Amino acid sequence: MQLDLQLLLILILFGFLAAFIDSVVGGGGLIALPVLLFAGLNPTTAIATNKLAGTIGSFTSTISFYRSGKIDVQSVAKFFPLAFFGALIGAWTVTLISPDILKPLMLLMLAVIAIYTIFKKDWGSIAAIKKLSPVKLLGFIFLLFGIGFYDGFLGPGTGSFFIFAFLMIGTDFLKAAGNAKFLNFGSNIAALLMFMYLDQIHYVYGLVMGAAQIFGAIVGSQVAIKKGSGFVRKLFIVVSITLLIKNTYDYFIN
Repeated sequence: MQLDLQLLLILILFGFLAAFIDSVVGGGGLIALPVLLFAGLNPTTAIATNKLAGTIGSFTSTISFYRSGKIDVQSVAKFFPLAFFGALIGAWTVTLISPDILKPLMLLMLAVIAIYTIFKKDWGSIAAIKKLSPVKLLGFIFLLFGIGFYDGFLGPGTGSFFIFAFLMIGTDFLKAAGNAKFLNFGSNIAALLMFMYLDQIHYVYGLVMGAAQIFGAIVGSQVAIKKGSGFVRKLFIVVSITLLIKNTYDYFIN
């Protein structure tokens, strides 16, 4: 499809909406990817183009959370390379084997996250940072690397998985969202660099949607910061369930 006025408006509108959701709890790809496929891109190019737009959006929301003091920079910065190199390897691996092999695991993880968050009502309401033993720290490191790998390899739900990881160590929902966005930016930019190398990106669509994501990310992150952890928790549950339903349908129907 040509970039006519109608398509331009669609890319802008849904780019804004995707970044709004993604800046708070992740899952923006659930909105952006179908739009890029509608625009006539093949699945690989749509995923790669979404990484370009998503990197712009995640960078913007990272700045917003940082300025509001909702990113624990000293603690989370040392984990940035895990997300970055995990995603780099994941994006390279997807050129060798089908990402379908990870879909059943992704569906299981989304189901566990949604159910656990719904029934543990006070979880993430206040910060209660746990001091990790060497074994638990090693497990946390492997988990973050694995989520980064997953983002480069497949992608849907990455923001939710990062948030869940930080909730597990006692971070409240709002700080978890900020920390997760910082690491998600790392995994996004790593996958983007790999897709640029592989020449899979439609730059016009990606930059148009990315420009809209700047504004969506600013609004989304500011709404999250203003409304607090309770709002983030509710949106987190809604997006996790939506991701689970959408990807379960795609897995069994398509």
